[in-house]
Amino acid sequence: MLIDQGQYELTILIWIIIAISTFILLMFIRAPYGRHERPGWGPRLPSRIGWIIMESPCILIMTVFFGFGVTKWSVIDFTAITFYTMWIAHYIHRSWVWPARARITGKRMPFSIVFFAVAFNSINSWINAEWLYSLHHPYPSSWLYSPQFVIGLVLFLIGMSINIKSDNILFSLRHDGKTDYKIPNKGLFKWVSCPNYFGEIIEWCGWALATWSLAGLSFAIWGMANLIPRARSNHKWYLKNFSDYPVERKILIPKIW
Repeated sequence: MLIDQGQYELTILIWIIIAISTFILLMFIRAPYGRHERPGWGPRLPSRIGWIIMESPCILIMTVFFGFGVTKWSVIDFTAITFYTMWIAHYIHRSWVWPARARITGKRMPFSIVFFAVAFNSINSWINAEWLYSLHHPYPSSWLYSPQFVIGLVLFLIGMSINIKSDNILFSLRHDGKTDYKIPNKGLFKWVSCPNYFGEIIEWCGWALATWSLAGLSFAIWGMANLIPRARSNHKWYLKNFSDYPVERKILIPKIW
């Protein structure tokens, strides 16, 4: 335990306020990476290396806390193992698999983006790990059968599936090795511009429900704060750069927005 319960809850409250402020800011300023890359944001490094650096703290920090949690076990804690597996499954894909598969050779991202992402991922991972393996450790074994966990796990898996399948569709558009952008028309891309973000939001809402915690809730709020403005920017980018882009296609939520 690094801090007491009261300090922890105050930290999360501040963290959520920062998330809301970030959401407002990102509605007006596009983060300068990927299709929105532009000069003026300082030194750059290869995008693949940047992705690995900025996402890897999520694996490291959660693993360290999980390891300390294991030392306290008198019996195998299947709930702790399940939460760790959920987290690590997402971040192995996000930290290592996605950068290895993405057609981003030759592309670069600002070091400032990597720095802020490392800071966010480190704080967010600590908040969740501190709750799971310190402040609230252990969850009862019956937690795995509780309605909130079961529903949360189902949402997490559905969201992760949507996220990965949508990424695969985007990868398939560049199977010829080219790195130019094309209009995706398969899967949920038929209805929204950013189903990969839609899936990730569902994923972390599921995590919040499964953990039934302020830590999980803060992550879900941060996910929406980052991804909703990004989806809006991507949708506008498609409309601006492709004259034949389907105007009826929504931004993030099928049939709604």
